[in-house]
Amino acid sequence: MNAKNKKMNSLIAILLLLTTYSSCDKDQNVGINSKTQEKKVVIIGAGVSGLAAAKHLKKKGIDVLVLEAQDKTGGRLKTDRSLGVAFDEGASWIHGPEGNPITSLASSAGAETFLTDDFNVKVYDQNGSEYSSKILSTAENQYNRKIFRINGAEDQSFGNAFYSKYPQYQNDRLWTYMLSAYLEFDTGGDLFKLSSTYFYDDEEFDGDDVIITNGFDKITNYLAQDIDIRLNNKVHSIDYSNEKTIITTNKGEYEADYVLVTVPLGVLKKNIITFIPSLPEETQNTIDNLDMGSVNKFLFTWDAPFWDNDLQYIGYTPEQRGKFNLFMNVGKFTSANALITFAFGDYSKETEQMSDAQITEEVMVHLKAIYGNDIPNPTNMLRTKWNTNEYTFGSYSFATNGTTGESFEVFEEPINDKIFFAGEHTIVDYRGTVHGAYLSGVREAKNIIKLLK
Repeated sequence: MNAKNKKMNSLIAILLLLTTYSSCDKDQNVGINSKTQEKKVVIIGAGVSGLAAAKHLKKKGIDVLVLEAQDKTGGRLKTDRSLGVAFDEGASWIHGPEGNPITSLASSAGAETFLTDDFNVKVYDQNGSEYSSKILSTAENQYNRKIFRINGAEDQSFGNAFYSKYPQYQNDRLWTYMLSAYLEFDTGGDLFKLSSTYFYDDEEFDGDDVIITNGFDKITNYLAQDIDIRLNNKVHSIDYSNEKTIITTNKGEYEADYVLVTVPLGVLKKNIITFIPSLPEETQNTIDNLDMGSVNKFLFTWDAPFWDNDLQYIGYTPEQRGKFNLFMNVGKFTSANALITFAFGDYSKETEQMSDAQITEEVMVHLKAIYGNDIPNPTNMLRTKWNTNEYTFGSYSFATNGTTGESFEVFEEPINDKIFFAGEHTIVDYRGTVHGAYLSGVREAKNIIKLLK
């Protein structure tokens, strides 16, 4: 199995990016002077991008304040340890660790990593029969070739373009599984909302993915050190009509010279924050046209494993796309007797209306098909509901049909040199990733610094 099937970026692209987004110490040194001391930067959101920007600015002696609506830092990086295992509700993996800025951050923050083997997997059909390694290998080789032959019209979804070209796979459960567990998981978008042209036009770092085993929040907790962060501050409006920008929250007003908005795309789409004056038409159209994907996670624990504990992944091929078709064996890299399963695409949104008991019942149908009816029910369960989460309204952004990869670049242009945007939805080459969020935060910190010279 290969959950990251995108084209490899060229060495030149990596070198250019690393030159542009190198460590803070390599940036042009502004230093503390009267001009920087007079200016105030307010960052909306204490996720990876906001914290990265704040860290960069503070090192340059710039007065920076971070406002966060939640009662914690980290944004979509949230670790639940209530069951004795670090269950990351949001990001879990460092995708392409070689040259990735999150790799060095993880090391500094004390995050522990494990190389997850995408090929250590067994896939089962509805009757419990295992797909042979030959069948899987052949299917995956075909998959890797055929998805990159899809190049539909700009307003055509990947699902429509793919099944028009390959109608023989419409009711093929193994192909449904691969398109869901690989493509929908990777991009975050439902097949029939994902762009057929720009679904994989972004870039990636080299190296096999590693998972953080003791909690991704180690990284954001590390970034948040020594930063002035005001929690439980929900921003209602940002008025940039005068010389000073006024941010109104449930806790009062804040004044700034520069405002960096790092809230998720889903929050922007809900118009929870009022901008005065309204955002430029191009910016607002981009917000309206881009979309947030939905990937939900479900952790189940048992007293003892009934599955092959040497496996990394267990696949299952149900009729319904996106429905608990992939299980990750947590016992492979921890001492917990636990499995994590996922819901992808539009089915992920359906799960948020289901009770814990309903979720458990549906998951157990799949596991019993594989391991028999005598396996025990789980002892505990944890779950996510990213699509209805008021702080996110989705998991991560993707290029939907009707938009282009360049749409993400609109956010790189500041508004009146006062309002800036960062986040995984603002960086075309690394959208939908933690490292993309981090790099966008550093990018905007540097843009603000340029105005202080």
